[in-house]
Amino acid sequence: MAAIYPIIQDRARKIVSQFPVPDFYQDFPEANELSRKHLDENRELQLLLKIVDQQLDDDFGHGLRHAIKVTRDAGTLILIEGRRFGYSDERIKRRMFLVQCAGLLHDVMRKQDDHAIIGAAYAEKILQDFSMSSAETRDVCNAIRNHEAFKKTIKLDSPEAEMISDCLYDADKFRWGPDNFTDTLWDMISCANPPLPLFIKKFPKGMAGLEKIKLTFRSHTGIRYGPQFIDIGIAVGKKLYQVILKEFASL
Repeated sequence: MAAIYPIIQDRARKIVSQFPVPDFYQDFPEANELSRKHLDENRELQLLLKIVDQQLDDDFGHGLRHAIKVTRDAGTLILIEGRRFGYSDERIKRRMFLVQCAGLLHDVMRKQDDHAIIGAAYAEKILQDFSMSSAETRDVCNAIRNHEAFKKTIKLDSPEAEMISDCLYDADKFRWGPDNFTDTLWDMISCANPPLPLFIKKFPKGMAGLEKIKLTFRSHTGIRYGPQFIDIGIAVGKKLYQVILKEFASL
């Protein structure tokens, strides 16, 4: 990566630090902690984490750090949504396990074309050795299959399957907020290493993509909290773009 990009990344992180933590984390501290604890303490999830760690590269912007954040937030969303529907604690915990499996695996084939489709097929093979029914495996794989924005989704056969799919999608799209400017963008830059003038030229198009994501959240909780993630990301991006034009464009 060109030497200028770590400097710009540092400026981006300082800009992000000026914004409040998204309300999703402030309003649901208990659910966030339970999801984190479930991921850390479940033996099968920790085994899956090790498998995924061997497959993901952070330099493409959707590596292990991304997968863990998505997994934690997907678990939180399932907990919130499950309680909203009146599910039992046991039923919610099982759904949390399934969505966290999907979270860890969702980008495992990120570098492939049609990575969601290929990733779903890969997940089906991996999950054969895990303690889940064929129906549960199908729900996990279908969630992975449906996690891309602006792509045709497949119809799901139950409300619980839809919940798993929607919560994975929303947790993944939360990352288009401030995380985009603290980590994701710079991991992608590290991989592509574009000349700075090209990066500056394409920056407004990337910002326009953030605006489109705001209207795609799927779960009740995601629809309520997701747009704020994106709004923060947009505000950060606008500030950063002005900094780049003022301080770095002439270099």
